[in-house]
Amino acid sequence: MVKLLWAVIKAARPKQWIKNFVVFAALIFSGTLLDPTNQLTALAAFLLFCVFSSATYLLNDVFDIERDKLHPFKKKRPIASGLIPIPLAVSLALILIVISLPLAYKLSSAFFFVALAYLIMQLFYSAYLKRIILIDVLVIAAGFVLRVYAGVWVVDAHLNVWFLLSVISFALFLAIGKRRSERTLMETQASHHRETLLHYPENLLDILTSMFANSTWLTYAFFAFLQPPIQARRAITTFLGEFELPFTEAKYLMATVPVVIYAVMRYLYIIYEKKEGESPERVLLTDKPLLVTVIIWLAMIIGIIYYLKA
Repeated sequence: MVKLLWAVIKAARPKQWIKNFVVFAALIFSGTLLDPTNQLTALAAFLLFCVFSSATYLLNDVFDIERDKLHPFKKKRPIASGLIPIPLAVSLALILIVISLPLAYKLSSAFFFVALAYLIMQLFYSAYLKRIILIDVLVIAAGFVLRVYAGVWVVDAHLNVWFLLSVISFALFLAIGKRRSERTLMETQASHHRETLLHYPENLLDILTSMFANSTWLTYAFFAFLQPPIQARRAITTFLGEFELPFTEAKYLMATVPVVIYAVMRYLYIIYEKKEGESPERVLLTDKPLLVTVIIWLAMIIGIIYYLKA
């Protein structure tokens, strides 16, 4: 029983929940991070998306059971290895969805429809869309966008279109990097694991990786540059008594752009040199330079929006 319970937890892929943190983007960038009501609402949306994503992972593993058996790592997954019977996996996924959807509607009707769209899209992705070249990575990116919009609508916020474009570019960058690493890892067995890998030549993947790496930091730079100037607190701009720094009002978010550029460069290094882009969530949790970069970026964002502003 304990072994089965552990297998179910593993099949739910809690490490993948890190993707759902983008739900908090609207809470942070809308300036309402310190609002207790919005904090609880965004946290509830995050937890519900964790449940929804785990349900889709269970169904995805059922659809992919034969392919996963050919994969050097995925063959150890609980469903592919036989630890969790297929009927049990399907039943658990349906139970999670049936219980969580009414809670999503109670939280927000707009959030409910986003969650429903996410579930339907993931079902079609698992059943068919993952086998269509280019559409597969677009669906992965759409999953990130839906998470962001879920966070936007659940707290009734508004995000700059350039930020949404940077999210789309970043999601496509991760998805293409994932395909690039999968092809490298699987080599001659690529077609048995995922048919679309046959139609992704390495030079095409390299071009797409470069394209979305560039668009990620460029769209983020536009977002940061087009934000209104921030009037800094006098206590911060005053230095050594009466001497006042000349940056009383500036576009301070531009200071985070070099951090984003380094993060993109580091991830490119991980894809091409370390060949570990197949699992972005594992990369983020295990690659210390990248993890530190993300923490620094987040600290700068919160510091500029909530503590630098007058």
